[in-house]
Amino acid sequence: MRLSVQLLLKYKYLLLFLWVLAEQAGLPLPSAPALVTAGALSAEHRMSFPLALAMGVAATIIADSVWFFAGRKYGARVMSLVHKMSLHPPTCVRHARDLFDRRGRLFLIVAKFVPGVSLVAPPVAGQHGMGFGPFLLLDGIASTLWVSLMLVAGRYFGDVIKRNVKTLDLVVHFSGALILLAVAGFLLDRLHRRRVILKALTASRVDPQELKTRLDAGEPLFIVDLRHPLELLPDPFMLPGAIHFSPEELAAHQGEIPRDREIILYCTCPSESTAANTALILRKFCIERVRPLRGGFDEWKRLGYPLEPIPPVIPFAPSRQSVG
Repeated sequence: MRLSVQLLLKYKYLLLFLWVLAEQAGLPLPSAPALVTAGALSAEHRMSFPLALAMGVAATIIADSVWFFAGRKYGARVMSLVHKMSLHPPTCVRHARDLFDRRGRLFLIVAKFVPGVSLVAPPVAGQHGMGFGPFLLLDGIASTLWVSLMLVAGRYFGDVIKRNVKTLDLVVHFSGALILLAVAGFLLDRLHRRRVILKALTASRVDPQELKTRLDAGEPLFIVDLRHPLELLPDPFMLPGAIHFSPEELAAHQGEIPRDREIILYCTCPSESTAANTALILRKFCIERVRPLRGGFDEWKRLGYPLEPIPPVIPFAPSRQSVG
């Protein structure tokens, strides 16, 4: 708190503008403390409430407009970038699209108050072909409401401090510990979420026997061999109908992965770690029908199930679907 006050008193509106702009652009720099501090300083007439509001709204609209046009022009590539930048759960794009389907254009106002979705909403609006005029109007309303809420909270806090100076001393004294606790809580929450998802993926693994039965029945599946190229040299074979890609290549082509069938991933790592982590990455792109192969390539081979020689060149082509 003390650092925020000192910085705002020195640079005032320029710092506030850049701080909000950085967060809305996707940097992990929460602007809420700066806005709340600005609101508290306005209670002491050390900052102007209307000017702080104008700076915050302008920064938000500028950043959102850039994301809007990026989503309109680059589509899936921008969604991939947003996923990498987001500090929130990997379902943010799906939530934004669900809000768009349920609320229509008004989802922009709702999304501004939903953690994680706020960053994704502008490119989603651009990707869905929304006009810039309606976007600018609704985003302006949402930005004004959001910035006002932060400033009013700070203004109320500032009024409390004016009536009881000891409150400020307590906040300053424990502010460092509170920040550390907040960061630790955030990291623990992310680790917990990751463990829950990995546990669910482990439980959803497909057994080699089940996979062979489904292949024999001619069920369309999308099977991906995730082994390292060096692992292919002594064993230049793969499962029937599979394609070979590194996890990075698969993620880069996530827009071409079929969503109408199950994705089967396999590797040779202990506990299918590469397949599980790749499935975790694909879930960030809302590809949820992903199952690692229990035991991976080694278990399939040990059971004597059929294998195919690896072609010399395997271009990415979703039309090459796994068939029995």
